[in-house]
Parts: sequence; structure tokens; C-alpha cells
Amino acid sequence: MPVLTEDMKNRIRGYLPLYPTKQAVTLPALHLVHEELRCVPMKAIEEIAEILELSPAQIHDTMTFYGFFKDEDHKQGRCRFWVCRGLACMLRGGYELLNHCSEKLHLAPGETSADGKITLEFAECIGACDGAPAVLLNDEHVMNVTPEKADQLIGGLK
Repeated sequence: MPVLTEDMKNRIRGYLPLYPTKQAVTLPALHLVHEELRCVPMKAIEEIAEILELSPAQIHDTMTFYGFFKDEDHKQGRCRFWVCRGLACMLRGGYELLNHCSEKLHLAPGETSADGKITLEFAECIGACDGAPAVLLNDEHVMNVTPEKADQLIGGLK
């Protein structure tokens, strides 16, 4: 039974004219599947490989290179709350912020809430050094995050 819907397959095929090779579509295809399913199941890897005329190993290699793609055993919550612990953030309280968020959410980094709403993660750098400490809430950078600001963000997610 296929994992990808016809719409997802057509959207992946729609990327083909935009990239120089089929292999170059691997990353956008993985993003699309991960966004839709909150993970990339092995069956989806096989289906992407078939569309792109690549081996499943090539798709899997790309997926595992990037830490933000998760397999079906580590399905993500609907909201991903990343706390940066890059150098600038660390020096401005990133570790403390991560610990605070972990306690507030009752989650260790990498865990998802029982209701499937929130996944807490850390990132080595989210590219917001000028606003350290920073978090990435889904795809939105939030900068100069204090524990109080983190509490507000978390409250808005629940």
C-alpha cells in the first residue's frame, strides 16, 4: 500500500523541471514528505526513489545526513520547538534555556508530547546569532528568548 498520496507524488514530480538533475530533487521531496507525514517512513523513501529513478539507499543517505528528518519510529509533533545551542546562544544562556523548556514541557530533547503536539529539540545553530539565545518554532526564528518569553511561546502552543 503506498504511503505517498497522488497529490504528494505529483508535487514531487512538479519539482523536476526546477532542478538540473533528478537527484537534486531529493531534498525538496524529503521536506515535502516530512512536512505532510511528520516523518519519512521507509516505504516513502522507496516511493521517492522510484519517482526520481534513484536507489532507496541514495534517498536514505540524504535523509540521514540531515538531523531534522525523522523516520517513522521518531515521528515529530505538529510543532517543532528547536532551542539553539550554538556558540553565541550557549554564551547567552542557550543551555539554561533548553533545560528550562525541557522542564516546562516535561520533555527531554528529541521527545514528543503524548498528545503529539510538540517536539522539543536542540540545534547546533539556527543562524540567528545576532538574537541569541534563539529558538526555531517550526520555521520561524524567535530571538532574544528569555525563560519568560519561552513560557509564552510554549503557552501559545498548548
